[in-house]
Amino acid sequence: MPEKLTEPFAWRSPKLVFVNSMSDLFQAGVPDDYAESVSRVMATANWHTYQVLTKRSERLRRLLSGRLRFAAEQENIWWGVSVEDRKHGLPRVDHLRQAPAKVRFLSIEPLLEDLGEIDQSGITWVIVGGESGPGARPMKREWVVSIRKQCRMQGVPFFFKQWGGARKAKNGRLLDGRTYDEYPERVLRPIPERADCLAWAEEFGKSFQISALAVG
Repeated sequence: MPEKLTEPFAWRSPKLVFVNSMSDLFQAGVPDDYAESVSRVMATANWHTYQVLTKRSERLRRLLSGRLRFAAEQENIWWGVSVEDRKHGLPRVDHLRQAPAKVRFLSIEPLLEDLGEIDQSGITWVIVGGESGPGARPMKREWVVSIRKQCRMQGVPFFFKQWGGARKAKNGRLLDGRTYDEYPERVLRPIPERADCLAWAEEFGKSFQISALAVG
């Protein structure tokens, strides 16, 4: 959605932004040029904090090690991978760790099986949650408790999102009688003057149009 590319420059309060809740910045249909444009906006509008989540961890590793190295080093951009099981999810953790990201997180949602021991070296944050909706596969308490224990041992903030299920609101998000809303520390920066933000928005808007025409 290129029309949304410059929106962060218009927001007049610092936000925590989930960049791609319904998409994946590193899926094959997203050109490298556009991934770079998104990353340059995030690096420039650095008074916001951005969460970028992907299942395409090998491409994330490649781009953060090369073309997007400038963005990998930004404290306000959190790079994460989805981890649902051992077969597909755990290899993504290794790919993420191999990327030169300043902030790395794991979205262990939906948690579909016991993941065993997870090497959390270099990981900044862990989110855990169950699958929701009709036909949701169940998540066992001991799987969640194991991850929580590992986070405690390795000093990683732990966020428990939900138990999920067909009636996720009823099942809630209490774990052993309490909620877990731990986050990494956010770097807060002052918001520039509105005129500067408008100038950046105009500059990025023009550069993206030129890039899009060149690709087309």
